[in-house]
Amino acid sequence: MSTPQLELNASRQFVSWMREMRLSLAFTTYQTGKLFLLGVRPDGKLSIFERTFERCMGLAVSGTQTLWMSTLYQLWRFENALPRGESAPGGYDAFYVPQLATTTGDVDAHDVALDADGSPVFVATLFSCLAAPSETHSFRPLWRPPWISRLAAEDRCHMNGLAMRDGKPAFITAVSTTDVHEGWREHRQSGGVVCDVQSNEIVARGLSMPHSPRWHNGQLYVLNSGAGEFGRVDLATGKFEPIAFCPGYARGLSLVGNFAVIGLSTCRENRTFSGLPLDAALEKKNVTPRCGVLVVDLRTGDVVHSITIEGIVREIYDVAILPGVTMPSALGLKTDEIRRTITLEE
Repeated sequence: MSTPQLELNASRQFVSWMREMRLSLAFTTYQTGKLFLLGVRPDGKLSIFERTFERCMGLAVSGTQTLWMSTLYQLWRFENALPRGESAPGGYDAFYVPQLATTTGDVDAHDVALDADGSPVFVATLFSCLAAPSETHSFRPLWRPPWISRLAAEDRCHMNGLAMRDGKPAFITAVSTTDVHEGWREHRQSGGVVCDVQSNEIVARGLSMPHSPRWHNGQLYVLNSGAGEFGRVDLATGKFEPIAFCPGYARGLSLVGNFAVIGLSTCRENRTFSGLPLDAALEKKNVTPRCGVLVVDLRTGDVVHSITIEGIVREIYDVAILPGVTMPSALGLKTDEIRRTITLEE
């Protein structure tokens, strides 16, 4: 299936899997500034909906109602404007409206997550820290890694990913443990770490540009992006245990039941993404990098479903599962439609 923005090819059972799991997907691409929503149409075919937001990156979901997203200089909260059980014209059963934006400035916000109260926590990558929105300032610093001596707008270690556990920040990923301006660029191949936010201890080392840590069913999963690996971290030994190979630069991870949904990017010509172990792995397997989405069975490591994306979209940053939503849509800021969309709180 294609739109003016992309050509999307889903594996034979991908749509059936979404329907059986009663979920839809959201993914962001900061390269083209798009939020894409994938669902299942009433005729059983794939639904694709897109909106434009400049440099959209991290996603966080709360049930069927709330979606958070980081962008170039703001953090947006979307609310589903459809009452439960109702649908919008076209058959959409969720209509996400941007209701609140907090202005952070260009802090290179990456992952976004929600705490036990439903409040957002995000990675302010430029300042190498975890942050929360502030009503009076750009953000409120919450935590910084033990190797970062002070907060400075220097992207010292390229801290990018955040995993929550029991409603609290639990683990972060960083490309290095450097404490100088963009020092991480010298350590892309094997300087990556996972750090425990509560104890300040590094629980895994030797990774290549890790991203998207996620806590799921008592285990810590992470993308070893620079090596094209999806796996878990054994917290007892600190060992990274690969589960599946990703034929592309992996960023964006969401888990449900026995499945992991992973975003893939090409991006090999960029100096940030070239010269990584992934290059040799792709050459060994005689494949070229792909942009798209993989669904991996956690029990076997098999890629059971996939989507390949071609066209102007060449990278994905984050992937989120929208549980209980069949066919999502959203409102953007580029048309007059937002002026005419008015809802009343009962």
